[in-house]
Amino acid sequence: MSEKTLLELPKKFMESLMAPFIGREEEAKVITLALLSKEHVILIGEPGTAKSALARRAAELLNAKFFMYLLTKYTEPAELFGALDINALKEGQYKRITKDRLPESQIAFLDEIFNANSAILNALLSLLNERVIYDGYNVIKVPLRTLISASNRVPDEPELEALYDRLLLRHYARPVGEELWKQLLDATWEIEFTNRWAVKEPIMNIEHLDKLYSYLSQVDLSGVKNKLLKLYAMLEEKGIHLSDRRKGKVLKVVSAHAILNSRLKATEEDLIVLKYIAPREIDDFEKVAALLSEELKTPIKYMKELNEIYNNIKEAAKYVEAANESDPRLIELIRSLRATRDRIVALGKESGDEKVEEFSKEVLSEIDKLIEKVARKLGIYP
Repeated sequence: MSEKTLLELPKKFMESLMAPFIGREEEAKVITLALLSKEHVILIGEPGTAKSALARRAAELLNAKFFMYLLTKYTEPAELFGALDINALKEGQYKRITKDRLPESQIAFLDEIFNANSAILNALLSLLNERVIYDGYNVIKVPLRTLISASNRVPDEPELEALYDRLLLRHYARPVGEELWKQLLDATWEIEFTNRWAVKEPIMNIEHLDKLYSYLSQVDLSGVKNKLLKLYAMLEEKGIHLSDRRKGKVLKVVSAHAILNSRLKATEEDLIVLKYIAPREIDDFEKVAALLSEELKTPIKYMKELNEIYNNIKEAAKYVEAANESDPRLIELIRSLRATRDRIVALGKESGDEKVEEFSKEVLSEIDKLIEKVARKLGIYP
């Protein structure tokens, strides 16, 4: 497989992952980033927001061994790691029967992870950090690539801090908005009663992910490091603190975001991954997103400015409609519109984003119509 073809796989995977679900683009993206970077993810939100369904589909799209379990405070280690092998024990060997349990999984989903008791918690810490389970006299190496976990809350217990910090990627999974309810009805019906979204063949496999992981170190990060340091300082000023572990690992996820966009050079747009790494409390998710939307040259920022220009053009059109030919402000308006036109062209080119460029052409069309209308009213050529 060529490098170009390989670099195209992550986006295809993400698009296929989110396809059956309405309003779950961000969840699909954060799971894809976790898989590319060999990190773990926590989806925080109320039940019924497709968290487990996304995890299962991710495993199917990779043809990966999958394990899923709901944790309660009564969950025993054997339920996750396998029961003790009694026959081996009779022979003086301490072994677990790990078939179809967490130690054999490549992708796992643990629901309500913060319900873990101390015995499971200690095992999970080494599992997440070292990919091993210390079990009695044995050290069990596990093939786990990514743990996708879920909870309806952010933990405030001190004993859960270490676990929460090891879940590098975090996302607040909100219920879909009212504007998507109709689509939600149709999509849920399709999932329930048709096989439209059944995974017929994997998009890629673990070997592809391993190869893509080797590309992370090749991503050129020189253009974003200074900006990242500035963002760290700004987040601290707002009371959002990242541990040294999290600060150190951000660049790995930045590289994964570049790979997701089929690039081996990071741009400011890739620093958007901070919205999955910096937040701790629920309120932090909105604060971090707002900061990044202001500070980064992202498609969202370009679209926001273009929307403002578009709305201003509509308002100006109403004014022109009511104005008479002798209104001196029309001359000033046409000069302003021509300057704005140059800005729209620059935004479309600078963004490098297909949707932004498409919208910029639409805004250009509107402003050209208005310039022509003003020019005709003034009796001059546009």
